[in-house]
Amino acid sequence: MSNVLIIGASRGLGLEFARQYVAAGDRVLATARDAAGRERLQALGVENVLTVDVANPASVSGLAWMLDGEKIDTAIYVAGVMGHGTALSPPTQDEFDRVMHTNVLGAMQAIPQVAPLVEAAQGRFAFISSELGRIGGATGSHTWLYRVSKAALNMAVASAQHDYPKATLVALHPGWVQTDMGGEQAPLTAPESVAAMRATLARLTPAQKGQFLQRDGTPCASW
Repeated sequence: MSNVLIIGASRGLGLEFARQYVAAGDRVLATARDAAGRERLQALGVENVLTVDVANPASVSGLAWMLDGEKIDTAIYVAGVMGHGTALSPPTQDEFDRVMHTNVLGAMQAIPQVAPLVEAAQGRFAFISSELGRIGGATGSHTWLYRVSKAALNMAVASAQHDYPKATLVALHPGWVQTDMGGEQAPLTAPESVAAMRATLARLTPAQKGQFLQRDGTPCASW
């Protein structure tokens, strides 16, 4: 049995990660930002549901004491929101803060609190990213704020890896998935995507530290 922490688990991919890890017999700790999310996770059998809003720096700052004494074999930062618009107009301050706080600042706050616990287990810390964050893969400026946030997240992961050598940090592209964010037209279901990512996490090697990977573990070029 492994200790698994899922940050941002109240819906979508995070909820599916929780469901699959609980079904596999692992001890799951998860975060949700509201009562409805907590109830969904508790109904799955998640052992410890923590109330954390990753978009709120004061809320994320409490992770360390909530997890005091834990060793985490697998941590996954799933929390993320979409940012729309194109380069034809700038994002508003509120929209910029909403997307960057959730997708980037939340992860950067979580790393120094959670990565030492992952190091204690010589485990893995994954961050759900997107191929839309590949600079060389930019085919247009649609969802440009979201693209910028995921490019920043990839850099945060690659940089942080150097400070936590006993852990394996990776960014993962889950594919285009049928979630609230991905839409019904997406070709992948959440169970399919999560099952592939779980398999990839289980077989990570030291050579993959700091990398940006597809859900099947193949490299996803960051440029």
